Amino acid sequence: MQYQEKLESLVEAVQQLSLARDLDSVAAIVRGAARKLAGSDGASLVLRDAGQCYYFDEDAISPLWKGQRFPLSQCISGWCMLNRTAVAIEDIYADERIPHAAYRPTFVRSLLMTPIRTIEPIGAIGSYWAQHHTPSADETHLLQTLANATSVALENIQMHAELEQRVLDRTEELARTNQLLREEMLERERAEREVRLLSLTDELTGLHNRRGFQVLATQELEVVRRLHQPCRLIFIDLDGLKQVNDRHGHAAGDVMIRQAAELMRVVFSEADVLARWGGDEFAVLALDPIDEATVRRRVEAGLKQLAALHANQPYVLSLSVGVIDPADTPGATLSELLVQADAAMYAIKAGKPSRVPA
Repeated sequence: MQYQEKLESLVEAVQQLSLARDLDSVAAIVRGAARKLAGSDGASLVLRDAGQCYYFDEDAISPLWKGQRFPLSQCISGWCMLNRTAVAIEDIYADERIPHAAYRPTFVRSLLMTPIRTIEPIGAIGSYWAQHHTPSADETHLLQTLANATSVALENIQMHAELEQRVLDRTEELARTNQLLREEMLERERAEREVRLLSLTDELTGLHNRRGFQVLATQELEVVRRLHQPCRLIFIDLDGLKQVNDRHGHAAGDVMIRQAAELMRVVFSEADVLARWGGDEFAVLALDPIDEATVRRRVEAGLKQLAALHANQPYVLSLSVGVIDPADTPGATLSELLVQADAAMYAIKAGKPSRVPA
């Protein structure tokens, strides 16, 4: 191959190296280009790996040392890197720098080793001949130029690898941050739900508190009126709570209140709005088409069941229940309806005989 043709091959190899994005691609370009430029019988790409020479790839008429590692101080590629200069050897068996035992199984008689980068070399390109051969100045220059381009290609690969790793690291970091943000948002939403629940819930009974009832019952009342559906507003008073508190303590009174709340859960449906209005008073917006007689019958049945279950407790649970139909006063607000239900409850309570718990 004439020098001009070799120069064109070099230019093509340099262009290919500029586009290479991985080590295998660089190796494939270098091993083929080195043989063309040197007119050699074999070529190898040797990489510096700490204190060793790693024969990464080769293109030769028979196997050389691909995949093997040798100490820098014990092979000619190591000498080339340590001395930062190309070395040409016409007769390898006449040069003491050559480890003859490693070369005897090969076809190699002459070689040219060119460092990849003369400042802190990172590898070398080896060219080998089966017959004695002295590389010309042109061959040495072309191979050194190829080695210089290989250095740039390897540095580009390292740069791209580091950039890709930084992108991966950053992506993972963002994913972790997003996950933490999602968890924080979920925790915040959970805390907000708990706060909202606590702000609408009576701590002792688990029913809605006064505020919760006002909010939810107002909304439900608007819906049933708009759809012309039946509902009942019920006001309930727990009879004898003060006497229980005075005689048996507030802990017994709290048990009495919780029992009344459990009774309400049994009597009314999950769709109804149940609340402890305050103290010994409860309010219900019943959304089922239930009449007053049915309400009282269910309450009485529930009271009998509780009395049987708690026959040994020092009081008998008793409730006074007032029931009104909001449809009777279409324009009344919830507060006005509650006044009516409270009055209905007290009318029932006033008609009861005096019952002083034991």
